[in-house]
Amino acid sequence: MQRLLLVLVLVALCVVAGYGLYAGWRHRADRQSGLAPLPGTPPDLGPDLVEPLAGLYISTTTSGSWQDRIVAQGLGRRSAGAVRLSAHGVCIERESADDIFVPLADLATVTTAPGIAGKVMGMADGVLIVRWSLGGTLLDSGFRADDADAQVHFLDVARSLIAGRPGTGRTTDSPSTNGAP
Repeated sequence: MQRLLLVLVLVALCVVAGYGLYAGWRHRADRQSGLAPLPGTPPDLGPDLVEPLAGLYISTTTSGSWQDRIVAQGLGRRSAGAVRLSAHGVCIERESADDIFVPLADLATVTTAPGIAGKVMGMADGVLIVRWSLGGTLLDSGFRADDADAQVHFLDVARSLIAGRPGTGRTTDSPSTNGAP
């Protein structure tokens, strides 16, 4: 009888902990509900400027705050996928979740970092970071590419595209400032 009681207490604790996690996720989404709507993905992105990177979409955070995960609008859902770069911008295609399209005009920089909410790597260039503006809020979206060499080429082409954009005097070769460890 004592063992049954202990098992029931343990199950109840697990249920309470699960509910707490769920409620926390929902409250975070409610606090972030003022975030501007995501731009729609154009029906035709045009030709890819570089081979798409296959890998894992990790998360999106507030820029400069690598642990402040954005969960509103499905941006907190980790998913396998690919990152595409075209003359229109960056598209993060996610399996079982909506794609994230970043128009070229909203793209601030593409860099790397050792981590972002949900994944920390042991190397400085382990996570591809796409820094972009959504309705005036600067965000960082993290992606872990399967092929590190292809990621370096992707970075070079993306930085050239941003630097060649009309009206930009931004420098894109600066190291990541998202505060990741």
